[in-house]
Amino acid sequence: MTARPATTSVRSVEEHRDRVEQLLRPLAARDVEDAGTAEALGRRLAEDVRAPVDLPVFRNSGMDGYAVRAESVAVTPVTLPLAGVVAAGQPGQAPLPSGAAMKVMTGAPIPPGADCVVPVEDTRAGDGSVTIERGRNTGDFVREAGTDVRAGDLLVPAGTLLAPRHIAALAAVGLTTLPVFRPVTAAVLTTGDELIPAGEPLRPGQIYNSNGIALGAALAANGVEVVSVEHSSDDPGEFRRKLGEATRAADVVFTSGGVSKGDFEVVKDVLAGLGGEFGSVAVQPGGPQGLSVVEGSPVLSFPGNPVSTMVSFEVFARAVLRELAGLPPVPKHDVLLRDSVRSPAGRRQFLRGKLEPDGVAPTSGPGSHLIASMAQADVLIEIPAEVTELAAGSTVKVWEL
Repeated sequence: MTARPATTSVRSVEEHRDRVEQLLRPLAARDVEDAGTAEALGRRLAEDVRAPVDLPVFRNSGMDGYAVRAESVAVTPVTLPLAGVVAAGQPGQAPLPSGAAMKVMTGAPIPPGADCVVPVEDTRAGDGSVTIERGRNTGDFVREAGTDVRAGDLLVPAGTLLAPRHIAALAAVGLTTLPVFRPVTAAVLTTGDELIPAGEPLRPGQIYNSNGIALGAALAANGVEVVSVEHSSDDPGEFRRKLGEATRAADVVFTSGGVSKGDFEVVKDVLAGLGGEFGSVAVQPGGPQGLSVVEGSPVLSFPGNPVSTMVSFEVFARAVLRELAGLPPVPKHDVLLRDSVRSPAGRRQFLRGKLEPDGVAPTSGPGSHLIASMAQADVLIEIPAEVTELAAGSTVKVWEL
């Protein structure tokens, strides 16, 4: 390991991430709305939900078989007269006569007087009778009312991120709507005259716009509702108009491109005039960054190289957005480095890497344009700012993508 003095000429990763969190943290105070139970998957519950009914709602059979009294089958084999049949969905109010059996289906009400169910596999059906070949104890295959949950009991606590298992329980007690927090909404606005939508023919000097789709996907995958993905040319008037539409439609706006030191940096030119902060962060890729507030909405401005855009999201925004959505933190691990690497002086580097059984290896060089190589990665390899070289076998921290 080779060390070097830390630089103070640019903002550190921690400083910039703290500024992003300060801008986004107020979004935690979001409205509560009712969502249909079927549509509430992935939403965060705003209030405790208590069961309005018992589960099971009534005493029912856990097997296809015969409802009997345990005392009637204490000695087997025994043949009992068949007193009737109860299917699932029937009221099943007829009592079981003493010394008889009643055929029941799974989920059917247990007839009054019966205290166990003999599975059909342990029986032989006769003409108006059934032979029980194996005895059962009181309570066998009988689902008593309220043994899962009682009416009034806490079913799912406030703050729970609703997964399929929660939806199943909430639907089972008959709830049709649930109080959930409104998700954070985001708009994505990419910039650059060189970008065109996928599907159009490429002309000289043009490239396909991947950043809009990529940022939208990253936001959606981390609990954010994406309300728009738009593109602006480098014309300041067009950018101002589309920015206004984005800030009015969303809680937070993400832009890509136009933040560096070139001649056509429309994002920086417009937003700096509105009080936005633009500068460099000691990171590679993703050094040029911008933070603004426009019409009350935070605007996070990332550089336009595709890998820079995606790494900026991962390093600066993903953690706080996941927290706001109630999602678990981004997993980070210490692993062994399979290959030696170099890192630029004064900047924390995030290489794209692939985890293998014996460690992690970079999938490409550090270039911020190597988006196809990023598709092969499943982690970011973090190289500290004070390190310029790491030998194979060194321990590094990786962030799961």
